[in-house]
Amino acid sequence: MANESFENEGGTGSRNSRNTNFTSSVDLSTSLDSSVQTRIFKIIVIGDSNVGKTCLTFRFTGGSFPDKTEATIGVDFREKAVEIEGEKIKVQVWDTAGQERFRKSMVEHYYRNVHAVVFVYDVTKMASFQNLKTWIQECNGHRVSPTVPRVLVGNKCDLVSHIQVPSNTALKFADAHNMLLFETSAKDPKESQNVDSIFMCLACRLKAQKSLLYRDVEREDGRVRLSQETDVNKSNCHC
Repeated sequence: MANESFENEGGTGSRNSRNTNFTSSVDLSTSLDSSVQTRIFKIIVIGDSNVGKTCLTFRFTGGSFPDKTEATIGVDFREKAVEIEGEKIKVQVWDTAGQERFRKSMVEHYYRNVHAVVFVYDVTKMASFQNLKTWIQECNGHRVSPTVPRVLVGNKCDLVSHIQVPSNTALKFADAHNMLLFETSAKDPKESQNVDSIFMCLACRLKAQKSLLYRDVEREDGRVRLSQETDVNKSNCHC
């Protein structure tokens, strides 16, 4: 698992020599605020061009479908602050061009310090589904750890009469690669909750994994042992 990022929040206090009591309380409050850190989870979205990667990120971070989209050039990212079990977490969703000529110079930076991966295909284009193997190979080729959570997303499910990739076919592929499957539509407002579920599911998993690392470490006979229960079972994640 790549190291997670942190962001300091809180301002800085100023000292007034003529009001020591007041400034002392300000400094103490500032010190406490500065100690609050927001965890940042980097989630990358991968797939062919025109499968709807950008639209999915727009739907999650902005709550709407973009009126007009252009081909992503290189790498772009959007972020959204969410709250999970009382903790504020910032989810960064990184979107990349599906065409190699736009990606080549940025691909190393794109895969750096990744916490989760979303593989996207278009349910109306069998080729985009078949190309998932290539995207998985690229991901593995950039040494993304097998412990990094991954999900499979079939987009544009609102185009029912044009579907080429059956759900059972996608499910078998997802199972074979240890991924959850989501079928949704970034365009259909009725599916917005399902789009949110994709990223919130990953955020919940990441929070649970980090909680295991930081809270559930026990020592036995001088060794460090990780407990494999508690936070994972208590998580509000429904995936």
